[in-house]
Amino acid sequence: MLSVDPSTSLLSGVHCVDSPNRDARPAGARVELIVIHGISLPPGRYGGPWIDRLFTNTLPAEADPYFATIQDLRVSSHVLIARDGTLTQYVPFSMRAWHAGASNWCGREACNDFSIGIELEGSDDDPYDDRQYPVLAAVIATLQLAYPRLASGAVAGHIDIAPGRKTDPGPAFDWRRLNRGVRTAGGRLSRAALS
Repeated sequence: MLSVDPSTSLLSGVHCVDSPNRDARPAGARVELIVIHGISLPPGRYGGPWIDRLFTNTLPAEADPYFATIQDLRVSSHVLIARDGTLTQYVPFSMRAWHAGASNWCGREACNDFSIGIELEGSDDDPYDDRQYPVLAAVIATLQLAYPRLASGAVAGHIDIAPGRKTDPGPAFDWRRLNRGVRTAGGRLSRAALS
């Protein structure tokens, strides 16, 4: 069973890769939103060390032509769920990960300040793997227990907080399936796309 270690703000027993792409949340900021992303490196291909390398600023430009276009990005996420359901944590939840970019949620700018970013290994148009949904649901329910302001069920896709700029997790992501999983895990999901 997953839990958040209050002393480290990390998921207990989860593999960690320390990303330097983080900083302190602003004074008084509380975690109030979960943002779901989709990522594949190179685009449309899965597996390999490339997401870890991107989030640790060690992506080799010569390994793929696409990498040369993103090599200088300084980005991270709190957690990645790989295609096989494996979890990796890059940034403690108490810190600000650099996942949202220019963003707005319900009139509030700078979503990195008050959100947790969860990356799913996938792309907009490929179905996400069946093994990812129960893990994502468990992570969301766990976070809602650990951070009371998440109990309202505020979960958004990257597209929802950066429309016109981002499209992930894309049309292949099954929000209704996630909703069923989160409820089964004891959590709550509140999202306009579910109505």
